[in-house]
Amino acid sequence: MTKIIEAQNITKVFGQEDNQTTALNNVSIAIRKNEFVSVMGPSGSGKSTLLFALGGMDTIDEGRVYINGVSLYEMDDNKVADFRRKNMGFVFQNPTMLPSLDILDNIMLPSFEDHKNNKSALTQKALSLMKLAGIDGTENRKITEVSGGQLQRASICRAVLHGPDILFGDEPTGALNSKSSEEILDLFEELNKNGMTILLVTHDAKVSARANRVIFMKDGALESELYFENEDQPTRLTLINQKMSELGI
Repeated sequence: MTKIIEAQNITKVFGQEDNQTTALNNVSIAIRKNEFVSVMGPSGSGKSTLLFALGGMDTIDEGRVYINGVSLYEMDDNKVADFRRKNMGFVFQNPTMLPSLDILDNIMLPSFEDHKNNKSALTQKALSLMKLAGIDGTENRKITEVSGGQLQRASICRAVLHGPDILFGDEPTGALNSKSSEEILDLFEELNKNGMTILLVTHDAKVSARANRVIFMKDGALESELYFENEDQPTRLTLINQKMSELGI
């Protein structure tokens, strides 16, 4: 299967001299097209730093990151930003949207510049995504007029509207109740079935149980991995919890 992300020996250090912390310690990893991958580890393990490094949202001190064969950190900052905008989507724990715009316009805003000559087609695609996400009918509401779960689903629609090759998520269910979390995970599974590559960072074993591959990190390094194929959710959850216990995380 084709590699969509390949990181080679990446290192990231925060601080200076005696106050240095190595967040990523010579990490190499590959993510293949159409994989659904989850990264787990304790606080300070480097999992969010890894996500940001792979997504071009932070610098690295050593190593290389390739996205679809393109060396991300050999481009200047403007080219990295443009490449990221066209090829990646991002979902964070707390969605950030403009209160002056309704839900539909918030979803469309980041993609509008590239589709300003065909706003009608963009609008129809956004509405189709909203239906897939189960938030059709909210398009004319303000962000204060929908639930947290609906707002997060809208942020996912925004992140994938431009058709990115990969969707990154940093604790995307962390601020949601259990029902809303399940709905978000259902949406991720549907997007993955439709061909979207997904890479999530989470501390929640229930979230990771939806992935096909779980990567465990500790002290800035990759500790272990689990691969799933036909295992049901309870079995996956048991295996993840066992591995976390073995690794002391």
